[in-house]
Amino acid sequence: MRAELRETLRLAAPLAATNLLQMLVHFIDVAFITRLGSKPLAASGLGIAIFGLTLWALTALATACAPLIAAELGRRDHAVREVRRSVRMALWLAVITGLAGMVVGFSGEWLLLLFGQDPVISAMAGDFLVIISWAMIPMIAASVMRTFVAALGKPGYATWITVLAVGVNLLGNWALVFGHLGLPALGLHGSAISSVITSLAMVGAYGLVIRLDRKLRRYQVLGRWWRPDWQRMREILLIGAPIAFTVSAEAGLFSLAALLMGRIGEVELAAHIVALNVAALAFQVPFGINQAATIRVGYHFGAGDRAAIGYAGWSAIALSVGFMAITALIMLLIPTVVLRLYVDPAAPQNAVLVSLAVQYMMVAAAFQLFDGAQAVAAGALRGLQDTSMPLAIALFGYWSIGFTVSYGLGLHTSLGGLGVWIGLALGLVVVAALLTWRWHRRERLGLLPALPA
Repeated sequence: MRAELRETLRLAAPLAATNLLQMLVHFIDVAFITRLGSKPLAASGLGIAIFGLTLWALTALATACAPLIAAELGRRDHAVREVRRSVRMALWLAVITGLAGMVVGFSGEWLLLLFGQDPVISAMAGDFLVIISWAMIPMIAASVMRTFVAALGKPGYATWITVLAVGVNLLGNWALVFGHLGLPALGLHGSAISSVITSLAMVGAYGLVIRLDRKLRRYQVLGRWWRPDWQRMREILLIGAPIAFTVSAEAGLFSLAALLMGRIGEVELAAHIVALNVAALAFQVPFGINQAATIRVGYHFGAGDRAAIGYAGWSAIALSVGFMAITALIMLLIPTVVLRLYVDPAAPQNAVLVSLAVQYMMVAAAFQLFDGAQAVAAGALRGLQDTSMPLAIALFGYWSIGFTVSYGLGLHTSLGGLGVWIGLALGLVVVAALLTWRWHRRERLGLLPALPA
């Protein structure tokens, strides 16, 4: 167990750092757009809601190659051909599904009008989406490459490439949003163009790293890239489709929670956004451990080592829950200190917002342990290539329980926004309990590799 804890931490630390840096990339966009005014900010927020949800789902689909790559490496140390097949078909999926995602982005204005958004804001968001949608394919492809380098034991590359992305995006926003370096001031459109440039820079950096690193180069992942492998494509889709729907189920719940908050009140919505950003920041570490758990469990699954599978999964869950216990204490003990990252708690005009945000953070603190457990249990089950039942659990927990309670308590009781957050917490508790139970019962449920004859 100690050895597996060490290996999981070695893999998870740079992946978690990469996730946190990725949030910084998004924060840079928001920081520059905020200076343009409330309408551009609202338009970008609506645009990113559509773009982000589509991107997360399609990325989850393509990066389902992770358990396959890990299992192949577990079966054989030099599974060059098998790994190359998985990466090549995942990149094919990045292009094919990315094109579909671009169609969604190009239809952004129509979708926003369909949901009753302001026509002026919808038009601005639509123009923003038409530009940023060109980043869809390179962003998914970069995630596939990140999965490959992490599975091959080189997760540090992902961290440094994301540091590069932060720098490129910062320079791009500075030059294009307000017009520097002799370039025109393009405002909101400049931020979208910067995102496209950043995504291309990341793909280029990953390509360069894969080309220059001797261990990675020997897999020749772009060799004969034009040759389809429909059997491997089918395997990725069978594992990845439930993961994509699971991601959509969870992200969709939190997106609809924002719409419920908007119906309750403007201040409640603002407080919700702030508190949710705090929770999302904390979640980036369990998300990195989730990715590490998929790779470690998948490796031992391919090797047929049942004991190591258990050590890998439980050590990852322990790391995640332990970290989230710390974040829960921070939210409980010093909430106003955390809120200073977003607003001035001492300003009189922020008094109501801060009061509500502190209430929501108390609920967030209560579900931190469950959020950490469900994230990593899902990742461990993916390592066993078990994705269909976790999807059913996610739909039941997040929608039958979470959304129903959020809607009922939020809009039909005096709890208001606090009721919405209670619903989110209950959804996470149910999903965490069921996924952890399924992981615990993995042998009886027939999820483990067969014993040698």
